[in-house]
Amino acid sequence: MSTEQTSEQEESQQEETPQEETQQEGPQSVKGPRIDKGLVIVNTGSGKGKTTAAMGILFRAWGRDMKVIMLQFIKHSTANFGEQRAAKKIGIEMRAMGDGFTWRSKDIEQTAELARAHWEDCKEVIATGGYDIVVLDEFTYPLHYGWIPVEDVIQVLTARPKMLHVIITGRNAPEALVEYADLVTEMKVVKHPYQSGIKAQPGIEF
Repeated sequence: MSTEQTSEQEESQQEETPQEETQQEGPQSVKGPRIDKGLVIVNTGSGKGKTTAAMGILFRAWGRDMKVIMLQFIKHSTANFGEQRAAKKIGIEMRAMGDGFTWRSKDIEQTAELARAHWEDCKEVIATGGYDIVVLDEFTYPLHYGWIPVEDVIQVLTARPKMLHVIITGRNAPEALVEYADLVTEMKVVKHPYQSGIKAQPGIEF
């Protein structure tokens, strides 16, 4: 093979092979001393899995004997879905604190007042430092509708115990909360059984 052919072949291989400096580093590639910090995590977007992901972290932390709690803003206080049943069986604290609000609610103001009252309870739970992880499930809705000022929420989160992780779920997370959070994941719908007329399935949606 001629020198010219060899040179052309090397150039071709270089074009096909990603350069090392362009490859993105993974989450485990952080260098330097370990930093321990309570995180603010936001699961938002129109896709399924926001609460499910939060419950996954809750279960993982519970397995490490961490003190965890999930406070559900929208689900009715009498809710008895799969997650409530599982939490009761294994001893994870979960409080459904809403009135079953939907966008067709007949008394939005009552729902708003209930959300504001429950936020006062949540502030106490966060401030006491009695937990390692607090999940505020479907909490973005009271923020999105303006029932609870996002500035108040950020102030409470800033003043929380150093190692307390707080997870917030729900659609339409306010931009100020997204900017403040340490970890933000947006769930995106690619395909959903609802689009084919398939109703919610036990163990999957509830």
